[in-house]
Formats: sequence, C-alpha cells, structure tokens
Amino acid sequence: MVRFQAEGVRLDQAVAEACGVSRARAQAWIAQGRVRVGERVVEKPSYRLKGEEVHVEPPEERPMVVPEDLPLPLLYEDEDLLVLNKPPGLLTHPAPGVYTGTVVNALLGRYLEVPEALPPARPELVRPGIVHRLDKDTSGVLVVAKHPGAVEALSRAFRDRLVMKRYLALTEGHPKEGTLIAPIGRHPVERHKMHVGGVAPRYAETEFRILATAGPHALVEARPHTGRTHQVRVHLKHLKAPILGDEVYGRKSPHIPRQALHAYELRIPHPRTGRILEFVAPVPPDMVRAWGAVGGVWPGDILLEGYTGA
Repeated sequence: MVRFQAEGVRLDQAVAEACGVSRARAQAWIAQGRVRVGERVVEKPSYRLKGEEVHVEPPEERPMVVPEDLPLPLLYEDEDLLVLNKPPGLLTHPAPGVYTGTVVNALLGRYLEVPEALPPARPELVRPGIVHRLDKDTSGVLVVAKHPGAVEALSRAFRDRLVMKRYLALTEGHPKEGTLIAPIGRHPVERHKMHVGGVAPRYAETEFRILATAGPHALVEARPHTGRTHQVRVHLKHLKAPILGDEVYGRKSPHIPRQALHAYELRIPHPRTGRILEFVAPVPPDMVRAWGAVGGVWPGDILLEGYTGA
C-alpha cells in the first residue's frame, strides 16, 4: 500500500510520481480500481486532486535484478573498491518499477558476484557495494565497495563525515557564498520532492563558492558536509539560484536536458589502509556546452572531459 497527499495535479501523474512508475502503468492501476481518493475508488486518470489522501494498492510483482553488460567509465580499481565516473541518466540502484539499466545491474554484469539470494519482492533493496549514491541525472565520481569489509569501512567514512565531496553546478542566479545550514525534509505535498524544513527535517550543511559568472548564471562549487537526498539541489533552490535544467527544483533549459550538476571530486580514506585517496571526474561535454551557451568560460584549473590542455 502506498499513501500520499497531493493537490492541483492529475491523479495519474501523482500516482506515477509517488510510486515511481510510468504514467501508463499508473493509468492501468486506476482503471483496475487499485486507487482510492479519500474513501472512494476513482477510475478517472484525469481527476485533479484537491489535497485528499490517496491510497494505492499496486499489484504484486516479482521482478528480478539481473546482471547487464553496460559500460561504466572506470577511474580506479583495486581489490577493495571501484571508482566510477557515472554518466548522467543512469540510476545508481534499482527503484520501484525500474529494475534494469542501473549501476547495480552493470556491477553485477562486470565486477561483482550476483548475491545468492536476491529478495524478489523488494529488488530496489538489491544494492551490492553501494555505499553512497548520485541522482539519476547527476554525473561524476561514485565509489563502490567490492566486499563486505569494504562496505562497512566506506559506509563508516561517509557516516563519520571523513569524506570530502566537491560538486560543480551551473545555476540560474548567484547564490550567497559561504556555509548554509538548513535542515531538509520531505516536501509536505509533493512527496517526490525534498524541501528546506519539510516533514521530519534532518540537519543539512553545504558550503558554496562562486567560481565564475556569466550574466545571471554562475558556476558554483558545492561542498556538502552531510548527505541528505537532493541536498545540493534543494539548498541552491533555497538560495534562489536553482541548478540550470533542474525541472524538479527549477525549470527546463534549452541548453542541457538534465540538471547541470556534476560530482567533480571525492577524497576518501582507503577501506583497508586508511590512506586518503583523491579522485576527479572531468566535467562532461553536456555541461561544458551549456556553460559556453550562456557565455561562460571555464576556469583553467577545472578538468574538462576530452580536453588535453594542449
């Protein structure tokens, strides 16, 4: 059973977003009488919600997470860990309704052994080696543990804030520089969103610095000191400088088909030796083009994908 509240949106759209499924699948569930609005079954996908509580009973499904031969740009590998340069458009791990085409599928196909028992009723919980995640449309450095001992050590490093994360973002507006401390919780109405304040907010801290500007746009360095869902995106929206192309917290852009956010650098203690490792993922071409399209010039010390410096 999935429960949520929404207002001012179509029922099929709200169900699709809340359950992480396609609009077509949401419409099928509505037609099957699996969706109640308040106390009554509503079979009209176009019904516009007025803040009621919605109850969804998805049909029982038994999808599996299978190994896939997907390319994963590799920055580093040893016996304990992998460091990937995750392309945009790739989920880190399976989610409800999406069980293929993720980093986990690729890891099972190329690097990690398939677990002996995959829980078929909850394939979104199949996350071998995943100690942190990037949003689907965020590119950049992603660390994966290769065995349980490395999972424990790396997870502890993230939990104890022994990891330095540096993101690059293109923004619409110039955010205030410095450290922002603003707790983040679930949006009270639009449940697929996070919000400063929100429901059950948790401490969130991000340090911002403007590296360059181009008219109303800025190239921003973000260093999150906590790891809340959508943290950099939500904090930049709160500072009235949403990320270029972020359709959830800002607006669509003609210059880039996703949020212009890149996990550029990561420093982390090695899970076996404790030695600090540093990894950099060069800025991908779509962000390079987008910054140029708004009139921006990249600082000379930022590595760009495919650029040799010659």
